[in-house]
Amino acid sequence: MFNSARKTMPTLDYVSIVRSVYGDRRALLFGAFASAFAAGLTAYRAQSTALAVIAGAFVLVGLVRYFNMRAFWRAAIDSDDLDGAEHWELRALIGGGLVAAVYGAWCLVSILMVNDPYAELVSSTLSIAAMVGVCARNFGLDRLVTIQTLLLSVPLSLGLMLTGDVYHPILAGLLVIMLVSFRKLAADIRSILLSAVHGRIEASRLAGELDMALATMQHGLCMLDDKGVVAVVNERAVRTFALLGVDQVIGQPFAEMAKLLNSDRLLSDSAIVELLDMVAQRGSGKVLLNLPRARFSEVTVSSRRDRCVLLFEDVTERVTAEERISFTARHDGLTNLPNRAYFGEMVETDLRRRFDLANGTVEARLVSLIVVDIDDFKHVNDTLGHVVGDHLLVEAGRRLRATLGPQIILARLGGDEFIAYRTQLNDAEDAERDAEAILRTFETPFQLEGTALSCTVSVGVVTSSRAGDDLNALMAKADLALYSAKGDGKAKSQTFHAEMDIDYHYRQRLKTELQQAVADGTLNLAFQPLFDVATRQIVSCEALARWTHPELGTIPPSVFIPLAEETGMITEITAWVLAKATAQCQSWGGDIGIAVNISARDFRGGDLRQMVAEALASSGLAPNRLELEVTETALIEERDLAQAVLDSLAAQGIGIALDDFGTGYSSLSYLQALPFTKLKIDRCFVDDITTNPRSLKLLANVARLGRDLNLTVVAEGIETEEQMAVMTANTSIDQVQGFLLGRPMSARDISDLIAGMTPVKSTHLIRKHG
Repeated sequence: MFNSARKTMPTLDYVSIVRSVYGDRRALLFGAFASAFAAGLTAYRAQSTALAVIAGAFVLVGLVRYFNMRAFWRAAIDSDDLDGAEHWELRALIGGGLVAAVYGAWCLVSILMVNDPYAELVSSTLSIAAMVGVCARNFGLDRLVTIQTLLLSVPLSLGLMLTGDVYHPILAGLLVIMLVSFRKLAADIRSILLSAVHGRIEASRLAGELDMALATMQHGLCMLDDKGVVAVVNERAVRTFALLGVDQVIGQPFAEMAKLLNSDRLLSDSAIVELLDMVAQRGSGKVLLNLPRARFSEVTVSSRRDRCVLLFEDVTERVTAEERISFTARHDGLTNLPNRAYFGEMVETDLRRRFDLANGTVEARLVSLIVVDIDDFKHVNDTLGHVVGDHLLVEAGRRLRATLGPQIILARLGGDEFIAYRTQLNDAEDAERDAEAILRTFETPFQLEGTALSCTVSVGVVTSSRAGDDLNALMAKADLALYSAKGDGKAKSQTFHAEMDIDYHYRQRLKTELQQAVADGTLNLAFQPLFDVATRQIVSCEALARWTHPELGTIPPSVFIPLAEETGMITEITAWVLAKATAQCQSWGGDIGIAVNISARDFRGGDLRQMVAEALASSGLAPNRLELEVTETALIEERDLAQAVLDSLAAQGIGIALDDFGTGYSSLSYLQALPFTKLKIDRCFVDDITTNPRSLKLLANVARLGRDLNLTVVAEGIETEEQMAVMTANTSIDQVQGFLLGRPMSARDISDLIAGMTPVKSTHLIRKHG
C-alpha cells in the first residue's frame, strides 16, 4: 500500500505523474490561504485559540509546499531520472501528509473541543472538499492519496464517534466509506488517464512510424476516401503527380485528376480507363502507366470496404530491362536488325492479315521477299579476320536499311544472309528495282579497319499476289532465285519464275533418291589415270563417284555432288569411295596409287582420320599409295581444322594433293603451311597454251614454283597431242591427266589397262622424299 509508484509504473509515466503533483503552485497557495481564512473565521466565532493555531498551520504548510514546488521546477529533472523523481515524490508525500493532517486536526478540534456547530460544518465540509482536490491533483501517486486519506479521515471519524450519540458514529462510518472510495476514484482516474496517455503515446508512435514509413517507402502511396477524394499521399506520389503536371493532390477527386491527365494526352486512354474502372468498382489489380520523360510507373490498386489505396512503383528500370531482354531475344546482337524468329513473326502476322483482307479470294495485295547473300564472305573472314567480317556485316545491314527504307521489314537470317519483306507493291517491277538498288549500294567499297574492301552480293527475289502463300513458301522460292543468281556468276539478282520451281522439285527428288542410292550402295566408281610425262606410264588413278539413276540415267557429278554437299551425305560418299578405291588399288599391285577427293564437310562433318584408317585397314593398302585431293575452297572453309587433320595424315605417309590450283584464291600461304606432296594445275591453264604464249608462260612458271617447293606437279585437262608436245617442250610438268591419255573408266577397264602396262615407281613418292 505504501510502496513508491516507481515500482509499478514505466519510467516515463512515473516521472510524468510526479511532475503533475507539482502543478499550479499559485492555486495550491490560494487553497491554503482560503482554508486558513475559514479556520480563522471559525476560531473568531468560537473564540478558540486551538482553531487559530490551525489557521496559522494552514498558512505555514501552504508556504512550505509553495516553495517546495518552486524548488522542484528549478531542479528540472529529466524524463528518465528515476532517482530524482522518487526524491521529489517523497517531498510531495511529506507536504501532502502535513496538509491532510492539518485538515484532520481541524475536524477533530472543531467536533470535540470547540463544540460549535458552525466550526464543525465548516471544517468537515472543507476537509471533504479538500479530499476531492487530493483525488484531482494527486491521483497518480497512490501512496500519497492513501496517506492523505488516512490522515484526514481518521481524526474526522474519531471526532464524530466520540460525540456520545448514535447518529454521529453512523455519519462517521459513512464518511469513512466515502473517503475510502475517493482512493478508488483516484485509482480509476489514474488508470483512465494513463490509458489515455498511453493511447496518445501509442497513437503518436504509430503516427510517427506511419509518417516514417510513408516518407521512406520506395513507392508512391495515395489513399482515397469513400468519395474517391485523395486523403493521404506521400512525397513519392506527389513527385509522380508533379511529373504529370498535377501540383495539388490532397483533397482532389482522383477521377477528376485522371480525366484531366487523359485530356492532356499525358497517359494512354486504355490505361486511364482501366485505372478509373478499377477504382470506381473498388477492385484490385495493376495498371502500367507510360509517364513523360521515358518513365514507367506500375499502379497497384487495393481496396477494402469503401477505401482505396493506390501504390505507385517506379518500374522504369524493370521495363527497360524487359525491353532490352525482349529486344535481345528478337534482334541480331551484331547488326541490331530483327533476327529470323522475330522476322518470321512480323511477316506471318502481315500475311495472315493479308489473307483475311482477301476475304476468301485467290488474289491479295502484292508482296515481295528478297534474300541477300554476301558473296565470298568466308574468304573475308579467313583472310582479314572475324573482326573485319563482323564490321562488314554491320555496315552491310546499315546500307540495306538506308537503301530499302523503313517501310520494308529487314532482318538478318544468320551468317552472311539478310532478308527483306515489302508489304505493299504497286507491281513486280518495284521488287526488281529494290534488288537493283541493293546491288548498286554494294558497288561502293567498304572502309573497314583502314582497309578498302570491295564486296558484292547475290540477290534472290520473289513476289506473290496469292492469298494462300505463307512465309516458308516464299522463302523457298527466294532461295531458289538466290541459288540461280549465284549460279550465274554472283553479284547478280534473280527473280523467281516457274522453271525454278520445276528445278527445285527436281533437286528435291534427286536429294531423296541420292540418299537412297547411298544407303543401298548403288553408286559406282570410275577411275581416271594420271601418267608420268617422261614414260607415259600410269603412276596413279583418281577415284570418281558416279551415279546412274534407274529412270533418269547418268546424273553428272556436277549435279549430285553439290546436292550431297548440301545434305551432308558427302561424308558418307567419301567414306564409301575411300573403302572401295583402296580395295581396288590393292588389287592392282605394284606402286600405282589411288587419289580420293575430300570435301570441306569431311573435315567438320566426320572423322576423316578414322575413315582413312578404316579404309586402309580393311583393304590392306600401304598408306604411301593413298593420296587425298583437297581444293582451296575446302581449305578456306575449314583452315585450322584441315591443317590439323592433314598434318596427321601426312605424318602417316599419305600423299596430300592441292586440286584445281588456280580456280580459287591461289594463296601461296597454303603451299607453305600445309603438307602438300602434289600440285594439280587446273585445266584453265592448259586450254590455250598452243595459241597463247602468255598462258604457256604462266603454266611454266606455276610448274617451276611447284618443283621449287619439292611438289609433284600435275597438269589437268590434256586433250590433244599438240597440247602435250607444247607442255613437254616448255614446262617441267611431272604428270598429266586428261582425255588424251585416259578418260574415266570402270574398275574392270582400268585394271585391264594397268595390267597391260609396264609398272613404274610412283613419282609422287619420289618428290615427297626428295
